[in-house]
Amino acid sequence: MKEDNNSKLSSLNSKLSINQWAEEDRPREKLAAMGAETLTNAELLAILIGSGNTEDSAVDLMKRILSDCDNSLNALGKMSIKELMDYKGIGEAKAISILAACELGKRRQSEEVAQRKDLGSAHAIYQFMRPKMQDLDVEEAWVVLLNHNYKLIKAERISRGGITETAVDVRLIVKSAVLNNATIVALVHNHPSNNTRPSKDDDRLTERVKKACEVMRLYMLDHVIVTDGAYYSYREQGKL
Repeated sequence: MKEDNNSKLSSLNSKLSINQWAEEDRPREKLAAMGAETLTNAELLAILIGSGNTEDSAVDLMKRILSDCDNSLNALGKMSIKELMDYKGIGEAKAISILAACELGKRRQSEEVAQRKDLGSAHAIYQFMRPKMQDLDVEEAWVVLLNHNYKLIKAERISRGGITETAVDVRLIVKSAVLNNATIVALVHNHPSNNTRPSKDDDRLTERVKKACEVMRLYMLDHVIVTDGAYYSYREQGKL
């Protein structure tokens, strides 16, 4: 009987608006009193959207949306404004707020990785570039410029919308390296298909960049192909 009463009480509480919750259970008050790290993802997102709908509180609404994303913030960040607006209680402003928060999370991750001293491995380059490339629906090519200690100088996009040996201007890579006093160069591009296997165009581009670097006495560290969850390294595969 006690369990039945608790179940009924839980069901009743789930239908209450956040303003009717006990103060210590409200996300904003909980964050102020106990710190952001004590809140669930749904509670943090509920603070952003402010309110739910006639059936769900803001927290319950975000729990439902996250559940549909397999409770993955990564999957949430890949949703479109229109897809989020399909949920009752999520208008354009709330959808934009959710995606803005996901983007800030990606940028913070990118900044934290950028502070690492060593980008001298394919894994480190992948960790640095993944936040920039994981949600792209077209191919982009970037050049990562390093000093002789493998510390990041600059990462620069050099091509967008399909990567071939002709789409990437190798001269721009060399020019950027010289102007930024880089001695080590890594080429990075993504495969939106999530297939890490390099194409013939990828192979030819790698060879052209390697030859240009040799002429300019630059060290080509790697060509890394980025997907959302894995990478391919020409260096690790013995193809450089």
